[in-house]
Amino acid sequence: MKHRTAKISRQTKETRIELSLDLDGGGKASIETGVGFFNHMLDLLSRHSLIDIDVHAEGDLDVDAHHTVEDVGIVIGQGLEKALGDKKGIYRYGWAMVPMDESLAQVAIDLSGRAAFVFNVQFKGPKVGTFDVELVSEFFRALANSAKLNLHVAVPYGENNHHIAEAIFKAVAKALRQAVSMDARNTGVPSTKGALGT
Repeated sequence: MKHRTAKISRQTKETRIELSLDLDGGGKASIETGVGFFNHMLDLLSRHSLIDIDVHAEGDLDVDAHHTVEDVGIVIGQGLEKALGDKKGIYRYGWAMVPMDESLAQVAIDLSGRAAFVFNVQFKGPKVGTFDVELVSEFFRALANSAKLNLHVAVPYGENNHHIAEAIFKAVAKALRQAVSMDARNTGVPSTKGALGT
Protein backbone atom coordinates (compact mmCIF):
# COMPACT_ATOMS: atom_id res chain seq x y z
CA MET A 1 0.00 0.00 0.00
CA LYS A 2 1.27 3.43 -0.92
CA HIS A 3 1.63 5.66 2.12
CA ARG A 4 -0.30 8.92 2.27
CA THR A 5 2.30 11.54 3.06
CA ALA A 6 2.82 15.28 3.01
CA LYS A 7 5.60 17.80 3.48
CA ILE A 8 4.82 21.40 4.36
CA SER A 9 7.06 24.42 4.92
CA ARG A 10 5.81 27.69 6.34
CA GLN A 11 7.78 30.83 7.08
CA THR A 12 6.52 34.15 8.37
CA LYS A 13 8.05 36.99 10.36
CA GLU A 14 6.88 35.15 13.49
CA THR A 15 7.66 31.48 12.83
CA ARG A 16 9.51 29.05 10.60
CA ILE A 17 8.11 25.51 10.47
CA GLU A 18 9.05 22.32 8.62
CA LEU A 19 6.64 19.38 8.72
CA SER A 20 6.47 15.90 7.27
CA LEU A 21 3.74 13.42 8.13
CA ASP A 22 2.63 9.95 7.15
CA LEU A 23 -0.98 8.95 7.75
CA ASP A 24 -0.06 5.28 7.38
CA GLY A 25 2.86 5.31 9.78
CA GLY A 26 3.31 3.76 13.19
CA GLY A 27 3.06 6.79 15.46
CA LYS A 28 6.70 7.83 15.30
CA ALA A 29 7.32 11.44 16.31
CA SER A 30 10.19 13.87 16.03
CA ILE A 31 8.98 17.06 17.66
CA GLU A 32 10.85 20.27 18.41
CA THR A 33 8.91 23.48 18.88
CA GLY A 34 10.82 25.11 21.71
CA VAL A 35 7.75 24.66 23.94
CA GLY A 36 8.21 21.67 26.21
CA PHE A 37 4.62 20.95 27.15
CA PHE A 38 3.50 21.38 23.54
CA ASN A 39 6.19 18.94 22.40
CA HIS A 40 4.76 16.41 24.85
CA MET A 41 1.20 16.91 23.56
CA LEU A 42 2.25 16.56 19.90
CA ASP A 43 4.13 13.37 20.77
CA LEU A 44 0.88 12.01 22.23
CA LEU A 45 -1.03 13.10 19.12
CA SER A 46 1.36 11.17 16.89
CA ARG A 47 1.62 8.06 19.07
CA HIS A 48 -2.10 7.53 19.54
CA SER A 49 -3.15 8.43 16.00
CA LEU A 50 -0.40 6.23 14.50
CA ILE A 51 0.43 9.18 12.25
CA ASP A 52 4.16 9.73 11.90
CA ILE A 53 4.83 13.42 12.58
CA ASP A 54 8.14 15.20 12.14
CA VAL A 55 7.80 18.88 12.98
CA HIS A 56 10.47 21.44 13.75
CA ALA A 57 9.45 24.98 14.56
CA GLU A 58 11.29 28.16 15.41
CA GLY A 59 9.12 30.96 16.70
CA ASP A 60 9.15 34.26 18.54
CA LEU A 61 9.13 32.64 21.96
CA ASP A 62 10.58 35.82 23.40
CA VAL A 63 7.06 37.22 22.89
CA ASP A 64 5.15 34.09 23.96
CA ALA A 65 4.22 30.67 22.58
CA HIS A 66 1.02 31.76 20.83
CA HIS A 67 2.37 32.19 17.29
CA THR A 68 4.36 28.96 17.45
CA VAL A 69 1.47 26.85 18.70
CA GLU A 70 -1.08 28.34 16.30
CA ASP A 71 1.20 28.11 13.27
CA VAL A 72 2.11 24.49 14.03
CA GLY A 73 -1.65 23.82 14.09
CA ILE A 74 -1.98 25.47 10.69
CA VAL A 75 0.85 23.42 9.21
CA ILE A 76 -0.31 20.08 10.63
CA GLY A 77 -3.80 20.84 9.31
CA GLN A 78 -2.39 21.61 5.86
CA GLY A 79 -0.41 18.39 5.98
CA LEU A 80 -3.48 16.34 6.87
CA GLU A 81 -5.49 17.83 4.02
CA LYS A 82 -2.70 17.26 1.51
CA ALA A 83 -2.03 13.68 2.62
CA LEU A 84 -5.74 12.78 2.50
CA GLY A 85 -5.99 13.76 -1.17
CA ASP A 86 -9.43 13.02 -2.64
CA LYS A 87 -10.38 11.09 0.54
CA LYS A 88 -11.58 8.04 -1.39
CA GLY A 89 -11.99 5.01 0.84
CA ILE A 90 -11.53 6.71 4.21
CA TYR A 91 -13.87 6.22 7.14
CA ARG A 92 -14.31 10.03 7.26
CA TYR A 93 -15.80 10.05 10.77
CA GLY A 94 -14.00 9.33 14.02
CA TRP A 95 -14.85 9.63 17.67
CA ALA A 96 -13.25 8.80 20.99
CA MET A 97 -13.83 9.06 24.70
CA VAL A 98 -10.56 9.07 26.63
CA PRO A 99 -10.06 9.24 30.41
CA MET A 100 -6.94 10.63 32.00
CA ASP A 101 -7.18 9.94 35.71
CA GLU A 102 -10.03 12.17 36.95
CA SER A 103 -10.55 13.92 33.59
CA LEU A 104 -12.55 12.77 30.58
CA ALA A 105 -12.36 14.07 26.99
CA GLN A 106 -14.95 13.41 24.29
CA VAL A 107 -14.04 14.12 20.67
CA ALA A 108 -15.79 13.73 17.32
CA ILE A 109 -14.24 14.41 13.89
CA ASP A 110 -15.69 14.66 10.40
CA LEU A 111 -13.21 14.98 7.52
CA SER A 112 -15.92 16.79 5.60
CA GLY A 113 -13.84 19.35 3.72
CA ARG A 114 -15.64 22.08 5.68
CA ALA A 115 -14.14 23.69 8.76
CA ALA A 116 -16.04 23.80 12.04
CA PHE A 117 -14.70 23.89 15.59
CA VAL A 118 -16.51 23.48 18.90
CA PHE A 119 -14.51 23.49 22.14
CA ASN A 120 -16.55 22.95 25.28
CA VAL A 121 -13.79 22.80 27.89
CA GLN A 122 -13.26 24.52 31.23
CA PHE A 123 -9.68 24.46 32.49
CA LYS A 124 -8.93 24.94 36.18
CA GLY A 125 -6.71 27.99 35.97
CA PRO A 126 -4.75 29.65 33.19
CA LYS A 127 -1.61 27.50 32.91
CA VAL A 128 0.06 24.10 32.92
CA GLY A 129 3.47 25.02 34.26
CA THR A 130 4.41 27.94 32.00
CA PHE A 131 2.09 26.88 29.14
CA ASP A 132 -1.08 28.95 28.65
CA VAL A 133 -4.02 26.53 28.50
CA GLU A 134 -5.88 28.81 26.06
CA LEU A 135 -3.33 27.67 23.47
CA VAL A 136 -4.90 24.20 23.43
CA SER A 137 -8.00 25.59 21.76
CA GLU A 138 -5.90 27.87 19.53
CA PHE A 139 -3.95 24.87 18.25
CA PHE A 140 -7.01 22.77 17.47
CA ARG A 141 -8.91 25.68 15.93
CA ALA A 142 -6.00 26.30 13.57
CA LEU A 143 -5.76 22.59 12.76
CA ALA A 144 -9.50 22.27 12.07
CA ASN A 145 -9.56 25.35 9.85
CA SER A 146 -6.49 24.35 7.84
CA ALA A 147 -7.47 20.68 7.47
CA LYS A 148 -11.07 21.72 6.66
CA LEU A 149 -12.56 19.31 9.13
CA ASN A 150 -15.26 19.36 11.80
CA LEU A 151 -13.76 18.99 15.26
CA HIS A 152 -15.88 18.87 18.40
CA VAL A 153 -14.15 18.64 21.78
CA ALA A 154 -15.90 18.39 25.15
CA VAL A 155 -14.57 17.75 28.65
CA PRO A 156 -17.55 17.17 30.94
CA TYR A 157 -15.34 16.99 34.02
CA GLY A 158 -11.74 17.25 35.13
CA GLU A 159 -9.70 18.92 37.83
CA ASN A 160 -6.06 18.85 36.75
CA ASN A 161 -5.08 21.04 33.78
CA HIS A 162 -2.35 18.66 32.62
CA HIS A 163 -4.78 15.73 32.71
CA ILE A 164 -7.47 17.69 30.86
CA ALA A 165 -5.08 18.69 28.07
CA GLU A 166 -3.59 15.22 27.80
CA ALA A 167 -7.03 13.61 27.59
CA ILE A 168 -7.96 16.03 24.78
CA PHE A 169 -4.86 15.35 22.69
CA LYS A 170 -5.22 11.59 23.13
CA ALA A 171 -8.92 11.66 22.25
CA VAL A 172 -8.30 13.76 19.14
CA ALA A 173 -5.56 11.32 18.17
CA LYS A 174 -7.81 8.26 18.55
CA ALA A 175 -10.66 9.92 16.65
CA LEU A 176 -8.28 11.02 13.90
CA ARG A 177 -6.85 7.50 13.62
CA GLN A 178 -10.34 6.17 12.96
CA ALA A 179 -11.34 8.94 10.53
CA VAL A 180 -8.27 8.69 8.29
CA SER A 181 -8.25 4.87 8.21
CA MET A 182 -9.18 3.08 5.01
CA ASP A 183 -12.59 1.37 4.86
CA ALA A 184 -12.37 -1.87 2.90
CA ARG A 185 -16.15 -1.88 2.38
CA ASN A 186 -16.38 1.61 0.90
CA THR A 187 -13.71 2.42 -1.66
CA GLY A 188 -15.39 5.55 -3.00
CA VAL A 189 -15.74 9.02 -1.52
CA PRO A 190 -17.77 8.60 1.71
CA SER A 191 -20.50 11.10 0.79
CA THR A 192 -23.85 10.90 -0.95
CA LYS A 193 -22.74 13.99 -2.90
CA GLY A 194 -19.90 12.04 -4.45
CA ALA A 195 -17.38 14.62 -3.18
CA LEU A 196 -16.32 16.13 0.11
CA GLY A 197 -15.96 19.85 0.73
CA THR A 198 -18.81 20.93 -1.54
